[in-house]
Amino acid sequence: MPLKQHGRQYDLVVLGATGYTGQFVAEHVATHLPTNLKWAVAGRSESKLQAVIDECKKLNPDRSQPSIEISDINDDDQLHALAQKTFVVITAVGPYCMYGERVFQACAESGTHYFDCTGETPWVARMIKKYEKTAQETGAIMFPQIGVESAPPDLCTWAMARFIRNELDVPTRDVVVSLHKLSSAPSGGTLATVLGIFDHFSLEDLRASSKPYASSPIPHPEKARPSKGFLQRWLGICHVPNLGTLTTSIAGRTDAPTIERSWGLLSTISTRKDQFYGPKFNWVEYYKPRNWLHGIFVHWGLILGTLLLGFFPPVRAFVKRFVYQPGQGTSREDLRREEVEYRGIATPDTATPSGKQAYCRAWFHGSMYYLTAVFLAQGALTILEDEVGLDGGVYTPACLGQGLVDRANGAGFKMEVKMLQN
Repeated sequence: MPLKQHGRQYDLVVLGATGYTGQFVAEHVATHLPTNLKWAVAGRSESKLQAVIDECKKLNPDRSQPSIEISDINDDDQLHALAQKTFVVITAVGPYCMYGERVFQACAESGTHYFDCTGETPWVARMIKKYEKTAQETGAIMFPQIGVESAPPDLCTWAMARFIRNELDVPTRDVVVSLHKLSSAPSGGTLATVLGIFDHFSLEDLRASSKPYASSPIPHPEKARPSKGFLQRWLGICHVPNLGTLTTSIAGRTDAPTIERSWGLLSTISTRKDQFYGPKFNWVEYYKPRNWLHGIFVHWGLILGTLLLGFFPPVRAFVKRFVYQPGQGTSREDLRREEVEYRGIATPDTATPSGKQAYCRAWFHGSMYYLTAVFLAQGALTILEDEVGLDGGVYTPACLGQGLVDRANGAGFKMEVKMLQN
């Protein structure tokens, strides 16, 4: 499929290509995107960028190599100049609450399409509030949070709701997604984000961004998520038919604002209204424990860990001394043994119970940071090749729909959806 003609010097720039995640992005671009792609790697150090190019050349010596763009993340003039040179920017420079806003602003003001892999939902909420109107005016299509957080559950939800529409011609009411298997270790950048988020956002910011449908462009009629029973609130454990015993998910609070924004966006975008999930849609994410005791441990571990990191700065400072630092992470050999699997069920919104549910299974074998690179690069390719039917604004992975699902599948993120008869 030919790349779009746009009149800019580059099709794509990878900003922060020398970082832990950025290197994976550059390598995926070099090995999987079209060989005629006009692209560049950007950062502060020319020698480090050249080392990334040299590694990419080893992986795929037959393709055109990227140019080098020197750009300081703290220099507004350099960032605007860079944004104006390219059709799409992928930025892997985090934590985004520290280093992301200038890039986001430069792309929004320059009409440059944008992708990042943050999991910092308060920061995303702030960017939407400050720059979505600007992006709408310039035509910049912005995709924050399109890495492992939160593309997989967002795309699984979209796929199940789409399947129900196609098979039953009805909307979707309830979706449960399970982080069914996760074997991965966080990088230094991820740990810096987790440990630093309480330094950059107040508890009120965190609460506001995690309220039900807080990031949706339209309010939800019920204005709340499904309530939990007394035992589930205290122990975290629940049983979901076809998914088994589940507990609180470490990613649930991060993923929910994205999926709930997708719900609102798909109801308002003229080219996506046939994909709207439905007015009674509700969504929840859990984690699959080994057993109920492990589930209780995970639930209370998340609660206590959040309290300690949130209210006791000395604890954060102590932990920082013993974890990977930004730019560091698990060895490439160990990364090959990582894997993730999601499962989900979606219940159709029918007047009487139909006894049918959509069932989704999605999986990936390999590094979670490489999977993030897949979503970033393949999302950018979707923008570069497809007529996506999106005006300027801030969007979610689901808004790229089947184009992103198919490209991610070709790069190793497999997904299957079928109907269950209960």
